[in-house]
Amino acid sequence: MNIKNLLKKATIQNASDLHLVVNLPPVLRIDGELQYIDGQKIIAKKEMEQAVFSLLNQSQKNIFISKRELDFGYEQNNFRFRINIHYEKNNIGLVARVINDKIPTLEYIGMPKIIYNLLNLKQGLILLTGPTGCGKSTSLASMIEYINNNHFYNIITFEDPIEYLFKSKKGIIIQRQLGSDILSFQEGLKHALRQDPNVVMVGEMRDLETIATTITLAETGHLVLATLHTYSAAQTIDRIIDIFPPHQQNQIRMQLSMTLAGVISQRLLPKINGGRIAAREIMLNTPAVSNLIRENKITQIKTVVETNSKEGMISMDQSLQKLCKEKLVEKDVAKNYMTNPELLDKFKLL
Repeated sequence: MNIKNLLKKATIQNASDLHLVVNLPPVLRIDGELQYIDGQKIIAKKEMEQAVFSLLNQSQKNIFISKRELDFGYEQNNFRFRINIHYEKNNIGLVARVINDKIPTLEYIGMPKIIYNLLNLKQGLILLTGPTGCGKSTSLASMIEYINNNHFYNIITFEDPIEYLFKSKKGIIIQRQLGSDILSFQEGLKHALRQDPNVVMVGEMRDLETIATTITLAETGHLVLATLHTYSAAQTIDRIIDIFPPHQQNQIRMQLSMTLAGVISQRLLPKINGGRIAAREIMLNTPAVSNLIRENKITQIKTVVETNSKEGMISMDQSLQKLCKEKLVEKDVAKNYMTNPELLDKFKLL
């Protein structure tokens, strides 16, 4: 098994991921669906070990052997890969996410124009949420690249691992990787205040300390972009508040109500003519939303989003209806992602 050839094949076939599992042939995920690679044999345990270790330096090997898991970035033929290696049933497994060397524009990924307004803010917290594999990394990279092209800012990113490689354009971009550049997100963010940033990007808010420091950064006059594995704006706010102990939750509600700029929650759906397209819920922190956060009436946020399209907000159901109307996704596909799929039956399609 030539792992470099398999990575190349993944890029040629426009796959999002390559999966290597002992006792199975190599698998690609293309347009959200898994499929075996034609003509490939079952992977033996020994050849998996040889293939994986050929990608690692000695330091990475030592970490993987001791921790039994490793995330790292790998570059080949102008493509980068975010690779996770792990053990399963005492065998090594690998999943490689394909990252194109070209960062797509906001226009290309169909980001609503209201998001441009958020990215032009001087301070505040912008959260990009959604399940694994929904395109958060690509959308986040497009947003950072927009700022890089339009503002002379100092932009610092904290990533695990570094995915898209940015080049400083109008602004300065410093990319810091967990493990090699920083020992933890929390420590990196704490010291970021001394590095004179305008914009900070946090690859993932994964624990209480990281979330607390991220909110503080936004509160102290910086524009902060971060991701969370949540499914909606309301759930995002609940998740952030619930991670704190009860005696701190009122304070966090107050901080969020003042610092949050907006939440973008997205899913990737198969397009009618191939490929995938994002459906997005957009919540902006208007005075009404801010008041609901402060008063712990999070369940009412969904209604505010649905009834404030003039402000630029859109619910996930409304976004899916729009994609169906524009004949970009099948009606049955959209229904699988809707909270109220019966609304689509009443929706007059063109």
